[in-house]
Amino acid sequence: MPTSRTPAGSVTASASLAAPGPTPSPGRGPAPLDGRRIRAAVVGTGAIARLCQLPALAELAAEGEVEIVAAVDIDSAAVEAFCASGGIPHAYTDLDLMLAQRRPDLVAVCTPPTLHREQTVAALRAGAWVWCEKPPVPTPADFDAIEAEEGTHGGPYASIVFQHRFGSGARHVRRLLASGSMGRPLVAHCQTTWYRDAAYYAVPWRGRWRTEGGGPAMGHGIHQMDLLLDLLGPWSEVRAMAGRLVHDVETEDVSTALVRFGNGAMATVVNSVLSPDEVSRIRIDCERATVELTHLYGHGNADWRITPAPGTAEADVAAWRDFGTDVPSSHLAQLRELVASMRAGERPRASGADGRNSLELITALYKSAFTDTTVRAGDIGPGDPYYTALHGGAPGWAPAAVSAGDRGPCGTPAGEKAAP
Repeated sequence: MPTSRTPAGSVTASASLAAPGPTPSPGRGPAPLDGRRIRAAVVGTGAIARLCQLPALAELAAEGEVEIVAAVDIDSAAVEAFCASGGIPHAYTDLDLMLAQRRPDLVAVCTPPTLHREQTVAALRAGAWVWCEKPPVPTPADFDAIEAEEGTHGGPYASIVFQHRFGSGARHVRRLLASGSMGRPLVAHCQTTWYRDAAYYAVPWRGRWRTEGGGPAMGHGIHQMDLLLDLLGPWSEVRAMAGRLVHDVETEDVSTALVRFGNGAMATVVNSVLSPDEVSRIRIDCERATVELTHLYGHGNADWRITPAPGTAEADVAAWRDFGTDVPSSHLAQLRELVASMRAGERPRASGADGRNSLELITALYKSAFTDTTVRAGDIGPGDPYYTALHGGAPGWAPAAVSAGDRGPCGTPAGEKAAP
């Protein structure tokens, strides 16, 4: 394979440029990996790609697991600079061309949410697995359209970057809760209280339903809500409020919710971008102990605290507090597990129904807040206006051009095509 970079924006192809290996057919499994390096490509070369995705891929490349073969961005200068700094041989401004010429096994999608569905579907149809940044897509309809394109026998699958689930701390607490050693979970608190100023929302796609999907519940709190769901299991109902208290945006800038889980536990959820004292926190009170995680953008073993109930045996407390070797939550921790799933031909965590859970809860949170009703798991599906837009066409929340009377089939804004 040539070592020089393909010129960004190139629209020519030849047999000598195509990567070796069979071209997968839509709906069929990916090309076998056969113990070789996984060929990875990055789509979108902004901050999240530079600071998180590329370092994780580079670490696995250094270990012989991955080969980073290409990057794609609509900005030719940006993708050329990204490739030069990361030692990536091929730069493109055309995703379809890259998929045809390089035939990656894994595509890391690092673009704004409004592009995720189209780019993920293109990669899946080319036979590549996908690792997509959160929020996964703007609506449940988009997510279901992606899931419909996944393979049925060993992949390819599309996984969402929910790195807070991964690492030694989350793994240890998940096992403790599943084992029942701390007793039943009873009360929980999930908090993402961050601070974002007007300059943050000056980026055109932020704070807009069509391009970001939602406000802090969708773009910020989704990580902690996803981790809470991963620890406590399925939710059953939600009652919520949302407000637009400071920022001149379409979406909310703060929300609160009460959530009941299938196991009977009850939780409060707070998402804010109005909080100068920034913190991310999960607290779960069980019958025999309280477990609490306090951090900001990532956590290690030291960020978890377990407080036993009075009279608990010292041996139990010692076992609960033994988190083992510290593996911080990170893109790298999740990528290692994703690569293992690829090699085993198994659906990875944070994909399919498992990857949809937090999006479904957030959608229900918005519907509850905007309709002043309790929303139950499974209530929102095709035909519900919140299935195709998280504002649901609600007065005061839907964009000015989208009112209840301007909606097409299945709640789709007039002039837009409903998801298949």
